[in-house]
Amino acid sequence: MEANEGSLSGLLIDWGGVLTTNLFASFHAYCLAAGIDPQALAGRFRRDPEARDLLIALETGALGESEFEVQFAALLEVEPDGLVDGLFAGVQPDVAMVEAVRRAHAAGVRTALVSNSWGVHRYPHDMFDELFDGVVISGEEGIRKPATRMYELGAERAGAATGDCVFVDDLPFNLTPAEELGMATVHHTSAETTIPELERLLDIPLRTGEAVG
Repeated sequence: MEANEGSLSGLLIDWGGVLTTNLFASFHAYCLAAGIDPQALAGRFRRDPEARDLLIALETGALGESEFEVQFAALLEVEPDGLVDGLFAGVQPDVAMVEAVRRAHAAGVRTALVSNSWGVHRYPHDMFDELFDGVVISGEEGIRKPATRMYELGAERAGAATGDCVFVDDLPFNLTPAEELGMATVHHTSAETTIPELERLLDIPLRTGEAVG
């Protein structure tokens, strides 16, 4: 969605795959190491209603991580122990993206995390105060993106009107509800493309030694 340059004062942003390295690359690497067909894993979530239901239950907090692990491992016909930890083993913070959010927050941009969770313990909660004015995590709310209420809560907790916000996510279908609420959106594929776009939309520098103009 297009927005006037420098017209926005709120930043809502996803965690996994945006403020971290690519989740799917980590999943793929683990599958190869564990002897699991990566396409079988991805196909389960795309085409298997039972796997989809398990994922939705996990992300909304209706199913605990250990219960999900046992049931999902059964669908894959693999051992459950360490499955989720293994899938996330290659996920690390994206330092450039985290620093960009820190700079935006310090500059007075109203910020909020809006994230679908695989268990709420994987987030660095000790960093939240320096990054976000508000936090919306699906496992704590009982709803998940792309439910419209997730984005509304994000704006409310950031302290910004929906029309004054930009929302960033790595999954295109999660952008649509934000656009319908009047938010600008950025489809994240890399820090190299997302950060300059956020600088344009927020009209503030988000990289060391950079100035907007």
